Amino acid sequence: MAKSWYRARARERERERERERERETPLLIFFSVSLQFWEVISDEHGIDPTGTYHGDSDLQLERINVYYNEATGGKYVPRAVMVDLEPGTLDSVRSGPFGQIFRPDGFVFGQSGAGNNWAKGHYTEGAELLDAVLDVMRREAEGCDCLQGFQMTHSLGGGTGSGMGTLIINKIREEYPDRVMATFSIVPSPTVSDTVVEPYNATLSVHQLVENTDETLHFFLPGFAPLTSRGSQQYRAITVPELAQQLFDSKNMMAACDPRHGRYLAVAAVFRGRMSMKEVEEQMLNIQLKNSTYFIEWVPNNVKTAVCDIPPRGLKMAATFVGNSTAIMELFCRVSDQFAAMFRRKAFLHWYTGEGMDEMEFTEAESNLNDLVAEYQQYQEALVEGYETEEGEVEEEE
Repeated sequence: MAKSWYRARARERERERERERERETPLLIFFSVSLQFWEVISDEHGIDPTGTYHGDSDLQLERINVYYNEATGGKYVPRAVMVDLEPGTLDSVRSGPFGQIFRPDGFVFGQSGAGNNWAKGHYTEGAELLDAVLDVMRREAEGCDCLQGFQMTHSLGGGTGSGMGTLIINKIREEYPDRVMATFSIVPSPTVSDTVVEPYNATLSVHQLVENTDETLHFFLPGFAPLTSRGSQQYRAITVPELAQQLFDSKNMMAACDPRHGRYLAVAAVFRGRMSMKEVEEQMLNIQLKNSTYFIEWVPNNVKTAVCDIPPRGLKMAATFVGNSTAIMELFCRVSDQFAAMFRRKAFLHWYTGEGMDEMEFTEAESNLNDLVAEYQQYQEALVEGYETEEGEVEEEE
């Protein structure tokens, strides 16, 4: 009798946890790079540019409250705060096709801009606008039944997304220390540069991200498949083996590093479309077995897969990849080398010290970035204690 009571209580607790997870919602904070996100997600949920639902499946509304609030008249409004230090970019968002879907008071902007200067975004111009951003953020957070956390989309190369973005993250961590803080951070490209001080801005930002977002070694490599040029689409068949193969191809990664130069600590892959779960798991297992040297031995079951039977618009099937690979240190090494070359000559440093920064902040940020690279290197080379090699010898971790 007692055992059945405990089992019933356990089932009830599990149902309560499931209901709690269903109520969890994130609050999104966006800089001007984020509009494409809302265009895609609105299209998938059947939401038109005015916020009205015109979908063809009840499933589109089943989890609509994760990213949208329902207003009067059945209008769906993104739960988002749009931020910039100059009005021009947000004006272009508001005048664009999806400009009317956002709350008018969800746009927070300054007048002067950051001038590609991290110090202006973090200490001077950004600090003046911070209270207005936090007021809108608190209003949206208080409207959530169960706030799961925060997502921020920002660029690290300029002054606003990097400087003010990390300032907002600091304040969120102070006010909501137990909520998830996830960022989608765009690192400067190795081939296209908007400004010469990008290495300064990116290094100062990574220093703050390591301190205030969730866990040090959680800089992930995102990827997507299929990625095929329009001209060659007709010559390729999109199958589960093809998707699985593309997911681990460096050309499908959204970061300028080659995963073959590192090792995976963990991988998550979400397949979308009508396909066999058995086939998905078999193909992912085949890739692991054929490329076992690219996976850390001492993290068991470090590849997770999921299948959603609804494909993205315009595709029969697709897959999204998120990998925690030590290869991402290539990206940080490149930024660190560029930073060091400029900092040795004190190039453009007066732009930052003129806004109240101290040279020691640069030194500390460079040191933290190098420590991050060293930590990735350490985990890449680490062996499991007592791990047995193919020859039967036991290797002890040094």
